[in-house]
Amino acid sequence: MTLSKDYTADAPTRAQLDATQGLLVLEFGVGWCGFCRAAQPSITAALIRHPGVPHLKVEDGPGRALGRSFRVKLWPTLIFLSDGQEVARLVRPGDAKAIEDALTQMELPP
Repeated sequence: MTLSKDYTADAPTRAQLDATQGLLVLEFGVGWCGFCRAAQPSITAALIRHPGVPHLKVEDGPGRALGRSFRVKLWPTLIFLSDGQEVARLVRPGDAKAIEDALTQMELPP
């Protein structure tokens, strides 16, 4: 499992993400955000049970084109991608179960 610890300002481009093969969870937020910090235990607990799903924490904010391209308005926002296509989205997830459900859904065979 690739579980990101910190939000990165050096994020891939939208074109790179659209071309991604396989599963990927994008998490948009910032380190100083109270909602983002409060959600970390639930996000980590859910992702640990899905070691094959990479996780990328992307620093968001004014002027950040990647967050705008995904229409991110509140933090944290989790975007679940399969082969570059959004399959689920959670905004300010309250518990690990909602995240777990989205991860399980994206891992189901078509």
